[in-house]
Amino acid sequence: MENEVKAFIKKHDLLHEGATVLIGVSGGPDSMALLHFFCKIRKDYHLNIIALSIDHGLREEQSHQDVEYVRQICLEWKINFYETFLDVPTYKRSTGLSTQVAAREMRYRFFEEQMRRFQADFLALGHHGDDQAETILMRLIRNTTPNGLIGIPVKRRFATGQLIRPFLAVSKKEIEAYCQVYGIKPRRDPSNGETVYTRNHLRHNILPLLREQNPSIHKHMQALSELLREDESYLHQEAKKVFHSIVQIDNKSEVSFNIDDFLRYPFALQRRTYHLILNYLYDNVPEGLSYVHEQQFFHLIHNEKANVTLDFPNGLLVTKSYTRVLCYFKNNADLHYEFTLDVPGQITLPNGSVITSVFTDNYEEEQSKNVMILPDSIPPQYPFLVRTRRPGDRMLIRGLNGTKKVKDIFIDEKIPKYLRDSWPVITGQQDDVLWLVGVKKGKVESDIDKQRYVRLHYFQKQHVGGSGQDA
Repeated sequence: MENEVKAFIKKHDLLHEGATVLIGVSGGPDSMALLHFFCKIRKDYHLNIIALSIDHGLREEQSHQDVEYVRQICLEWKINFYETFLDVPTYKRSTGLSTQVAAREMRYRFFEEQMRRFQADFLALGHHGDDQAETILMRLIRNTTPNGLIGIPVKRRFATGQLIRPFLAVSKKEIEAYCQVYGIKPRRDPSNGETVYTRNHLRHNILPLLREQNPSIHKHMQALSELLREDESYLHQEAKKVFHSIVQIDNKSEVSFNIDDFLRYPFALQRRTYHLILNYLYDNVPEGLSYVHEQQFFHLIHNEKANVTLDFPNGLLVTKSYTRVLCYFKNNADLHYEFTLDVPGQITLPNGSVITSVFTDNYEEEQSKNVMILPDSIPPQYPFLVRTRRPGDRMLIRGLNGTKKVKDIFIDEKIPKYLRDSWPVITGQQDDVLWLVGVKKGKVESDIDKQRYVRLHYFQKQHVGGSGQDA
């Protein structure tokens, strides 16, 4: 076993000379064997070893005895030792988390604090090959994505260094044998023998059956994990290129993309781009986000309806409108505003776009969609009101005998539904709609013999792609 673990450490570059290594030690077989193993190799690597032990407050006196046992072993083996008490039951009640999730959150927070305290290079944990096999099987049962089948990482960035799992190379049986060879008498958690939990059921009932067919099942699972991780690393980099190419970042909590651009890429990259979008928008991906949401997202992409909206966890909305998809949070949806624009003058809209007004002597026959020329009439139309639409807004349209609802103009011009409530409308002194900015100009008497005109110019904010943003 020792040679296997050493070869595994070398293969994955899990240690370097002179490193400070923190070791999570519960007193059980896995962590005690890990602590002993590091004691054996510390002179070879000139390691500074520190054992960390936690009383989670879940098994009363037994938890306290576990910590005391680890303390005594560390004294005997001349290892620096630090302990803490974590009130998991209280944290569980205050957060509504399950016992396991609450304990994990508090435990890793403590580990991170100690990594920074000691400026440690590595945090070593005792997960082994059977843990890897159980994790992959459990995720398969729970309808995971291919990425979930990667399982437990051998190493990952953590606080000031890396979290490493050298025992993924070996099985639980090998660890138990190691403890016997070196006279290690670990503590036992009675709950590990219960089969009511999914993981324990897999451990005691399913894995033994698989091991009958292949005694090295844990090695095959680890090899599968490593191959999938290499493939995923490459696909992730390709997906980041897609993200930076097609995703329009409106702000930190709002992105959009063109559906046709999105569908040009293989489905493997579409899926990963979807996850990059979520990682960009969520500070922490919520526990309630599942594979079902991914299925709903892709159903929305292919939905023939012009306007469809999905509710994701924590107030995230995913809206399809014609050819675009917008992802944004509900608290960003209410963007009603009202500004006064004098002449000359300038206003900046909430989205960063700018509208200017100046006097001009020239009447431009050919006007772009972002420019409108109005006669400087008496009485004047200005100061103008720049606002969002209101129920019942109508506009005089050139060529029509009467007015048309602003709502119907939006539909005819295929303005995405999610943009309509925040779209700028310019009205005159009588609150008559003069310009649906950048979309439709109202019917205005344009006397070209006038000596002076008002020129309105809309400078639409140029949205940026994903470059420079961490996806």
